[in-house]
Amino acid sequence: MLHEHAKLLSLLKGTGEVVGRKKLQKMVYIAKKMNEPFREKYQFHMYGPYSEELTLRMEEMCQADFIGEVREKKGGYYQYRYEIADKGEEFLEAVRLPEGTVNENLLRRLNESSSKFLELVSTVLYFEHFPKEEIKAKIGKLKARQNYSEEDIEEAFSYIESLRNSH
Repeated sequence: MLHEHAKLLSLLKGTGEVVGRKKLQKMVYIAKKMNEPFREKYQFHMYGPYSEELTLRMEEMCQADFIGEVREKKGGYYQYRYEIADKGEEFLEAVRLPEGTVNENLLRRLNESSSKFLELVSTVLYFEHFPKEEIKAKIGKLKARQNYSEEDIEEAFSYIESLRNSH
């Protein structure tokens, strides 16, 4: 169990900071789909794949002061920023995950993308067992409010391919 917490701390340490709960959810999901050792269970939710387990782990680590969570008011909503705290660094050192347990290059690359794009990529991955045209139709239906263009969707497919090729 504590190894799962350590993996998330390693993610935060490797990326420096993750801005947004949705973004963190999508980063972990995509990394998991790229065969990274994340074990959280996901189900499809309003913003794509979502893990209640991940939410609970993050809350536990906030309460234990392993991570810093900054809540910022952005227009009509709140945005959260996460980074590893000193106590989290100490915990990570004590757990001693094997070197390279979490692919920091992959996680940094995911962190450079927007939350909206990662939502699209994770949705494509969630439905990847369907033919490409069916995935596009599902995105059109389930993500109509996001207004993803044909180019956005093609970019998501290319991005997934490039992640797999560099992995």
